[in-house]
Amino acid sequence: MKNNTINKKEIEKFTKIAEEWWNPHGKFKPLHKFNPIRISYIKESIINEFKLKKKVKPLEKIKILDIGCGGGLLSEPMSRLGAEVTGIDASGKNIEIAKYHARKNNLNVKYFCASPERFDTTTKFDVILNMEIVEHVKDVDFFLQSCSKLLKKNGIMFVATLNKTLKSYFFAIIGAEYILRWLPIGTHEWDKFVKPNDLVSILKKYDLKLDSLDGMKFNLLKDEWKISSDKSINYIGRFIKD
Repeated sequence: MKNNTINKKEIEKFTKIAEEWWNPHGKFKPLHKFNPIRISYIKESIINEFKLKKKVKPLEKIKILDIGCGGGLLSEPMSRLGAEVTGIDASGKNIEIAKYHARKNNLNVKYFCASPERFDTTTKFDVILNMEIVEHVKDVDFFLQSCSKLLKKNGIMFVATLNKTLKSYFFAIIGAEYILRWLPIGTHEWDKFVKPNDLVSILKKYDLKLDSLDGMKFNLLKDEWKISSDKSINYIGRFIKD
């Protein structure tokens, strides 16, 4: 029987560099660059789907679960937007860093060291964030099934990951890790990348239907990420639970 999605090698990899989470010039620099477009995309999607008012804290009363939250790079902005945020991560060190940083900034984010299949909660969430995590788990199918159980009916699940293409191998691994040194070598394994069609098929089994699928592209000249129609490297899917 399946009971675990934790890939110990991946957890060890990120635990070793956990101290770097909040350093915008450190090993997580690409995620800091990535964050503004992720925050904007998620915020606008939630506002539109739940017909919320556009105000200073538009996500008030929305319960969000950030899975594989790391040091809290996405959990904290969601909290600042008014959401009730829970972050889980299989690395205890990541959770320590996240808790410390949230306390320091007087943010009420609940953090737990857990994977979705072992997260002991009775709460069903309005929104689940699976951002840059599915390419690091042991069993993508079981992982997404476990996530689906934590989502309310009509809730939204966001999944951002890397497409399994020749282009993603050259840009996300050869380019980002070996040439530009944006990421530590070994951050990604190409065989763990997930094709959009495969992701859609898996989630369909667990009552999640595709609402939209967008590419995310880095503009070298502007030094920023933008939403794009090109899904050949990075992409983000928005799924609604039936």
